[in-house]
Amino acid sequence: MPSSTLLSSRPAPTLVAGSGLLRRPSVFLFTILTAQLMVVLDATIVNVALPHIQTGLRLSGGGLSWVLNAYILTFGGLLLLGARAGDLLGRRRAFLGGIALFSLSSLVGGLAVTGWMLLTSRALQGVGAALAAPSALSLLTQRFAEGRERVRAIGLYTTVSAAGGAIGLVAGGLLTELVSWRWVMFVNVPIGLAVWLVGRAVLGETARRHGRFDLVGALTSTLGMTGLVLGLVEAGSRGWTAPLTVGSLVAGVALLAAFVHTEARVAEPILPLRLLAHSTRSTANAARGLLYAGMYGMFFFLSQFLQDVQHYSPLRAGVAFLPMPISVFLASQLTSRVLVGRLAQRTLMLTGGALATASLLLATRLQVGTPYGQLLASLVLMGFGAGISFVSLTSASLAEVAPEDAGAASGLINVSQQLGAALGLAVLVSAFGGLTGHAQLHGGVARTAAVVHGLDGVFAIGAVFTLAALAMVASGIRRLPTAEPSALALELEEWDEAA
Repeated sequence: MPSSTLLSSRPAPTLVAGSGLLRRPSVFLFTILTAQLMVVLDATIVNVALPHIQTGLRLSGGGLSWVLNAYILTFGGLLLLGARAGDLLGRRRAFLGGIALFSLSSLVGGLAVTGWMLLTSRALQGVGAALAAPSALSLLTQRFAEGRERVRAIGLYTTVSAAGGAIGLVAGGLLTELVSWRWVMFVNVPIGLAVWLVGRAVLGETARRHGRFDLVGALTSTLGMTGLVLGLVEAGSRGWTAPLTVGSLVAGVALLAAFVHTEARVAEPILPLRLLAHSTRSTANAARGLLYAGMYGMFFFLSQFLQDVQHYSPLRAGVAFLPMPISVFLASQLTSRVLVGRLAQRTLMLTGGALATASLLLATRLQVGTPYGQLLASLVLMGFGAGISFVSLTSASLAEVAPEDAGAASGLINVSQQLGAALGLAVLVSAFGGLTGHAQLHGGVARTAAVVHGLDGVFAIGAVFTLAALAMVASGIRRLPTAEPSALALELEEWDEAA
């Protein structure tokens, strides 16, 4: 991105309503940060509760993966439309509407008595998050003027985003163990209600832009990806020739083709296809998706391994994952502040991808009695690999983006990681079913050997994903210069603002 774009000064409009205490910047900041924490936390809070959800609602292994994928797909698939909604409807209205939908669907999910009821609520949570998240960040960056105030606000926002995954894992374990798995859903209701009430009082509305929603593009892309994920999951349980498998895959491909056709012709697309023509940006986004595929697979399967095979309590399993998000945070800070000024960005991408691959290869050596020290090494390697690579991948994903495409380009970064995670998890769930003869992780002692063998195979496939990311970076990103830390920090701040 040109430095002139990054350094241009823009006055921050007045976005604070209310009076007295409610006009304080700290109250505004609390509202935005709490909303972001809730959205990020919900991507991980269900992980530790998965075995209990499976037992309580009698979900199959494939059905269980949809507890994650229903949220990931709608959140990632509708992010670009959510950002557009903030532009056209006003960001305050989009933010409050998203929080309301997120909270209400969380209540329904906590009351779920069938698998479909829970999965529907998770999908609606994703829709609410897709509406709220882009507007939350836009409101934040417009409220605080460029300089020390905005840097501090962005720093807190980034910290909350990084800590949200860890908090979700621990909170999920704590709620599941002390109360019930249903409280991983219920906990969003009082938080969401508080955010909505305070936000309604303190947030001022932004100016609306004139334009149209690309509803056809949003629906065809989201439903197309859902069709592909459904087909991949069903292939593991029903076989590749089953009518549902074939029908889902064909429908998914057809809908994605319709999406491309729509985006090429609509006046205001949610994804300008010219963004995909830049090889560096496209390679970086694809590599990010592949890395997320391996990382989410580790979260999904390792959380069940710890509880169903090694008999960890939910809380202990949540705490066991803490080193991973902590490693992501530390590595990203080290990279953005030190390493980007000393090493080429391509080198950092390759180093991060290699660490993630080593993590998954180490995980292929799981046994029933594998000590936690080995699992810790795998989690830390994955965390450092992700933290090192994602900083430079983000910069590459924004290479030479025109100012008018900044919002779509930044949204595409989030979409690539969410959809990469969903597709990768679908492949891994299907592979696990084939490798184990459809054994369940909670299937008893007699099936433990088959389950562990399946997990080793799944992590090997995850390593193939990260190796593919390495190959793409090595062949598709020829050279990116060493970046000054301050310049990269400005670029990442601009990315946050545009998102």
